[in-house]
Amino acid sequence: MPAAKTIKFTKASIAATKAPVDGERLVVRDSETPGLECRVTANGIKTFSVRRRVRGGAVERKTLGRFPEYTVDRAQREAKEVVADLAGGLSLASKARDKQTFGQLFDEYIKRHARPNKRTWEEDEAKYKKHLARPLGAKRLSAIARKDVASIHSQLTLKDQPTTANRVLALVSSVYGWARSAGLWEDNPATGVKRNPEKSRDRFLQTDELPRFFASLAVEPNETIRDYLLTSLLTGARRADVLSMRWKDVSLERAEWRIERTKNEDPQTVNLSLEAVEILKGRLELKKQRQKEEENKKKDEPFVFPGDGKSGHLLEPIKGWRRVLGRASSLGYVRAIASAEGWVDDVAKDADALALTDPKGALQFYAVLGKKHGIRPDAFVLEDLRIHDLRRTLGSWQAKMGASLAIIGKSLNHRNVATTAIYARLDQDPVRQSVKGAASAILHAGGWKSEGNLVRITKKS
Repeated sequence: MPAAKTIKFTKASIAATKAPVDGERLVVRDSETPGLECRVTANGIKTFSVRRRVRGGAVERKTLGRFPEYTVDRAQREAKEVVADLAGGLSLASKARDKQTFGQLFDEYIKRHARPNKRTWEEDEAKYKKHLARPLGAKRLSAIARKDVASIHSQLTLKDQPTTANRVLALVSSVYGWARSAGLWEDNPATGVKRNPEKSRDRFLQTDELPRFFASLAVEPNETIRDYLLTSLLTGARRADVLSMRWKDVSLERAEWRIERTKNEDPQTVNLSLEAVEILKGRLELKKQRQKEEENKKKDEPFVFPGDGKSGHLLEPIKGWRRVLGRASSLGYVRAIASAEGWVDDVAKDADALALTDPKGALQFYAVLGKKHGIRPDAFVLEDLRIHDLRRTLGSWQAKMGASLAIIGKSLNHRNVATTAIYARLDQDPVRQSVKGAASAILHAGGWKSEGNLVRITKKS
């Protein structure tokens, strides 16, 4: 035990306290403030701390700060606060947790749980930054009540984002659920907040929508966005899986893409259609070209769709997606007017070009003709489409071509209790044929394939 003595703490008395001999440490106690100590090491470092027993518990110590930067007055003031907490049965650990903010807890959740265990942890970060950082980030956990979480959920719902509201609520609940399992917090203010009812989406690209969707996609200036959306459509793979697609998992020779860990934790072999292989070959050539241009940097690109963020891959394609849908919506409107007016090819082509280069301008320019024929722009809006609907589009076309539910389920890696056993017995041949046939049919309907040849799909915009 270190030597101890009691003195009245003042700036002068602490400064005059001499260091003990080598190998020892001196503890000086304040005669005026119960529990306040100053530990003095052999090299003269003096540190204030509080040592006191929790009511009904063990002895605890809290380090306050180093003298002289940490003054005697401050040490005495804070020591009294700590002693009062301990006398009331509040441990130092509890008090520290009481000061923790939701933002700090979320950082711990990402570092200790989400990043090691969730493939979609970056989506959790994005939801936090967009919807939770401002209302909850700086707020102490002890100050967050159910009404705070319910308010966030309600505001998103009123903005016509009911599904997003549910996902944000689920994230808050997950953070608190993990905190409880880690012994960091007990309450969960998300418990009891009523979720919005959700309907199963059955939206997918219709046959008449495909030509304008592909026409818009063909002029997308961002090649990475364009190829990402095409690959999503032609493979039916989940959004997160396509975003993080790695070259090491792709075999162009076998026309296969191996996903070791999917959303449902099962590995998946994605059969690549000829068109999908062509897209990937084009991206591989782009990669080699970039590596050649940057050979001095020796920069490797492990991802098929690289990005500038810390993940290394494309992370948020929503802006590009909205550009594609905006052009496609405008194109549908002007083509309906062209048909009603009976325009010759050159005039119709000019209208198409305006819709694809200036979608909003085209809506304004042709507004009078639209009213004349009773054609409304909102009849051609595709903004209700989501990227996930591309996955559903492939499945719907497989069904149109007669594929069984079991084959569709295996190609999309659906997990269903009633059909899991059937999926396990299927080999890849019928699945491969189904994917190839559906992909080819989609491209034919969209005008991107003719007489067995791929049109424009790998051409630079």
